[in-house]
Amino acid sequence: MSIKEDIELCSCNIIHSDIVSKVKEMLPESNICTGLAEFYKAFADQTRVRILKALLYSEMCVCDLTAALGMTQSAISHQLRILKDKKLVKFRKSGKIIYYSLDDKHIKDIFRAGFEHINEQV
Repeated sequence: MSIKEDIELCSCNIIHSDIVSKVKEMLPESNICTGLAEFYKAFADQTRVRILKALLYSEMCVCDLTAALGMTQSAISHQLRILKDKKLVKFRKSGKIIYYSLDDKHIKDIFRAGFEHINEQV
């Protein structure tokens, strides 16, 4: 079965201009769409997803994350830098230790919703 056979196509050539007009008004500007696409790209790496999942449960330092994920400090630090740049994680210092956590409630909600969606598919 080809992909085209899976998709229901409209068999008419009527444009519902009232709906199209309302939708066009609601569409975000291109830069907003680009920002959202960039935001979701951060979830496109298994290591970053694992780090986010760990931080969903608890604030952790790099040493804790390396032990929990079985990876090197360098690899974890690299991914944390990307997550921090995308504003998905934040950090706080306590003496010499830097603790990482999810940036805010929105990140937690988006991440949980993603996992719920995937678990429903399995």
